Amino acid sequence: MYHFGMKPKLVVLSAFLTPFRSGAEAMVEEVFPRLSDRFDVTIITCRMRRGLGLGLGLGLGLGKEVKVLRVGFGFSFDKYLFPLLAPLKAWTLRPAIIHAVLESYAGAALVLCKVLMPRTTRVLTLQSTNTSFLLGPMHRSANTLTAISRALIDRAKRFGREDVVLIPNGIDLRAIRSACADHAKIPGRVLFVGRLERMKGIDVLLSAFARMVRGLEEAISDKRQAASGVLKLHIVGDGSLRSSLEAQARSLKILDRVTFTGHLSREALYREYAEAEIFSGLSRSEALGNVFLEAQAAGCAIVATRVGGIMDIVENGSSGLLVLPDDVASAAGALSRLLSDPELRSRLALKGAEGKEAYDWRRIAQEYAKILRKL
Repeated sequence: MYHFGMKPKLVVLSAFLTPFRSGAEAMVEEVFPRLSDRFDVTIITCRMRRGLGLGLGLGLGLGKEVKVLRVGFGFSFDKYLFPLLAPLKAWTLRPAIIHAVLESYAGAALVLCKVLMPRTTRVLTLQSTNTSFLLGPMHRSANTLTAISRALIDRAKRFGREDVVLIPNGIDLRAIRSACADHAKIPGRVLFVGRLERMKGIDVLLSAFARMVRGLEEAISDKRQAASGVLKLHIVGDGSLRSSLEAQARSLKILDRVTFTGHLSREALYREYAEAEIFSGLSRSEALGNVFLEAQAAGCAIVATRVGGIMDIVENGSSGLLVLPDDVASAAGALSRLLSDPELRSRLALKGAEGKEAYDWRRIAQEYAKILRKL
């Protein structure tokens, strides 16, 4: 509720924020501070850790800060309480609009918001292909739906929603280009960025990388032998599979060629993109894949899988090479082609870098502003 002349109250439901940031959380943290001049924004999220306060501000250096309220008791179990606690907190704020980001916990919270605040306008941003629980009620709970990829729009149609607006996630194009200006490509550098979880297919990447290394080492060409000597794989990110993936690299006898960096600062992350010649993400499922956008903006040639929203970003043979999930041989072949063919690598990288201005977070924020102003 708001009076004429006041900024409308916008409550954003996001179960996680930094330090638990992934693609959906990046959208929340990059978009809504940019809308704070037009809306009175409050983000409700899980507390998750005792050291994280119940209330704070979020600005990300944009010069605009929004309120953040954390619900829960400071334990990982808070995410399961979020679908109940977040709507109750939102109800006390009497917002004009409630915007839930990501199905799962925030989407479930929006279902209860419809019961508690039936006259409040509700928005849901679809971000995931990895959830099935309560999907029907989640889709029906929103007055307006947005989605980050065509794959999610197709899924929404199966629940009777023909009104979904496509707004992809974005990238910090200025920061990426600045990193590329400061750091040159390192020959033979292959990069992965993401959570170390099964859906990301890092186990397949390690096996494909090991097969490629063996193939190049066995090649007769001196040029190919030289290439194999500098070949390195950097795996950026953390997750529950880190120790098992390190053990896999050790058993494949490539641990000396693989660096597990863990979580990196933004500056360090963008340097990794700038220095990599090839970016490979062999996901088993992917709603969109911000990392592919970031890698393309940094001039990396892409090897990826034919799943979900990746195909919105990478066109096989034009802006990258696509293989089927869990196909170690094809992935190894694609990596080997790019490594041994500089002309192909350059052509794919140049094509992939085109048009990335459309994904800059400033433009993405304007797309959400248009939707919210209409509401």
